[in-house]
Amino acid sequence: MPLFVVIATDKENSLPLRMATREAHFAYARETNVVRIGGPFLNAKEEMAGSLMIFEAADLEAAKAWHAGDPYVKAGLFAHAEVRPWKLTYNPIEAKV
Repeated sequence: MPLFVVIATDKENSLPLRMATREAHFAYARETNVVRIGGPFLNAKEEMAGSLMIFEAADLEAAKAWHAGDPYVKAGLFAHAEVRPWKLTYNPIEAKV
């Protein structure tokens, strides 16, 4: 199945919103079982301030639909988010893909 990446930046001062919706975000990832690797970007204070997720979807439209269903998106956490096709070409950490 093709891979896609979400690159997202949180709105300013939105750490409380991120924390309030974090468990729902993880539950969505577990329920849909498409995320292969992901985690937050950190700001200068080492606080979570964005997201990077690599996940599987049938096509770009399905990837965008999956992203739209993410509780972080529904809560309005992101100032900017992009969904793009992605291809694994190098894997020194042997992450499962």
